[in-house]
Amino acid sequence: MNYIASLLVLAITTALINNMVFHFFVGNCPFIGVSRKVDMAFGMGAAVTFVTTIAAVLSWITTYYIMSPGAPLATWIYRALTHDPSKVSDLSILSYIVYIFLIAWAVQLVEMYIRKFFPALYKAFGVFLPLITTNCVILFVCLEIMKHIGQGASDPWGLDKALVYAFFAGAGFLIAIVIMAGIREELDHCDVPKSLRGPGITLIVAGILSLAFMGLTGVDSNLAKMINRKPPPVEETAQAVTAATTAMK
Repeated sequence: MNYIASLLVLAITTALINNMVFHFFVGNCPFIGVSRKVDMAFGMGAAVTFVTTIAAVLSWITTYYIMSPGAPLATWIYRALTHDPSKVSDLSILSYIVYIFLIAWAVQLVEMYIRKFFPALYKAFGVFLPLITTNCVILFVCLEIMKHIGQGASDPWGLDKALVYAFFAGAGFLIAIVIMAGIREELDHCDVPKSLRGPGITLIVAGILSLAFMGLTGVDSNLAKMINRKPPPVEETAQAVTAATTAMK
C-alpha cells in the first residue's frame, strides 16, 4: 500500500500542487500562444504529455545506464578502455545535449503521427508543433528526473516513478492550458481594456490562477497521512464499542 500511496501522492503533487505552469512557471510560450481555443489547447496539451512521457523514459534509461555518476554501462566501457577497475564514469555534463536530442526525436515522432492521422489539427498547430522541442516543461522534467538518479541521489527514482512524474507533469500542463483556453474564449466577449488585450490579460489571469492553485498546498502531505494511517488494533476497537454501549445504557 505504501508503494501505491507514494505514486498517488507524486501524481497529485506534480499535476496540481507543483504545476509546471502555475508553480514553476515553465512552458509559458505555448501556454500563451496556443491557448486561444479549447480544442487547440487540448491537442497541444495531449501532445506535450505524450512527448514528455516518451522523453522521460528515454532520459531515465540513458541517465541510469550511461550518464549518471557510476552508471553501469558507461563505467564498464570506461574500465575496459583504461584497464583500471577503480575508474568510475560521470557523463552528467552531457545531460543537456543528450536530453535535447531525445526531445527532438520524440517531437518528430509526434509531428509525423499528427500530420498523418489528424491533418486539420496539424494545420491548426502551425509553427507551434515543432516548437514543442523548445518547450521548457519537457527539458525541466528530464532534469528533475536526473536529480533522482545516480549514486548521490537522496531519493532514488526507478523507471516507475519517473514515468508517473513525467506523465502527470504533462497532465498538469494540459489542465493549465485548457483552463486558460476556456477563460480566453470567454474574454473574447468581455470588454477588456485595449492596453491589456492579448498577452497582457492572459498573464494577469495566469497570475490569478497561480494564486488559486496555491490553495492546494498541503493536500499531498495530508493525503499521504490519510492513506498511511494505520487502523486501531481490534482490541482497542472492541473496548471502545463496549465503553460506548455501556455509556448508552
